[in-house]
Amino acid sequence: MGWWGHDTAIIDAGASIGDGTKIWHFSHVSGGAVIGEACTLGQNVYVGGRVSIGRRCKIQNNVSVYDGVTLEEDVFCGPSVVFTNVYNPRAAVVRKHEYRPTLIKRGATLGANCTIICGVTVGEYAFVAAGAVVTHDMPAYALVAGVPGRVMGWMSERGHRLDLPQAGDAVARCPESGQEYRLSDGRLTPCP
Repeated sequence: MGWWGHDTAIIDAGASIGDGTKIWHFSHVSGGAVIGEACTLGQNVYVGGRVSIGRRCKIQNNVSVYDGVTLEEDVFCGPSVVFTNVYNPRAAVVRKHEYRPTLIKRGATLGANCTIICGVTVGEYAFVAAGAVVTHDMPAYALVAGVPGRVMGWMSERGHRLDLPQAGDAVARCPESGQEYRLSDGRLTPCP
């Protein structure tokens, strides 16, 4: 089956790209990058050589996924999402040995123009709103918005906002899947 890349895309030797992945106009995948099966990289996407992208990820136009970033499977990156990899960059100071790893866990959504500061983990199925700036770890299923980003609510795996308080103990049901979720001690988990 293989993968497909537009004629203008640059794929460096040593990149690993899974079957069914599509790489669109003017994108660049560096040698050493690992991209899973059935991913889509939109126009003008850059992927660094020390990046891991899981299966079925969708990376929209104008996103640079820099060294040290890991996207687990089913992650969505909206247009112009920003990743960083050095906390205090200076043009005249080389800090490549100071890259801080960033982990975006399975099923998370990163909205258009949000910024993910290096060294954080965004939990499973979290939903980062457009324009938010994530400066610290975010829990699974969190709806994150603002500058700096903070938990504003909770989302189901299907991407629906759940009718839950931000804190306390409660149960809510996803309107699409019917899956119930329990909020307890500031963490949301699917009910068995």
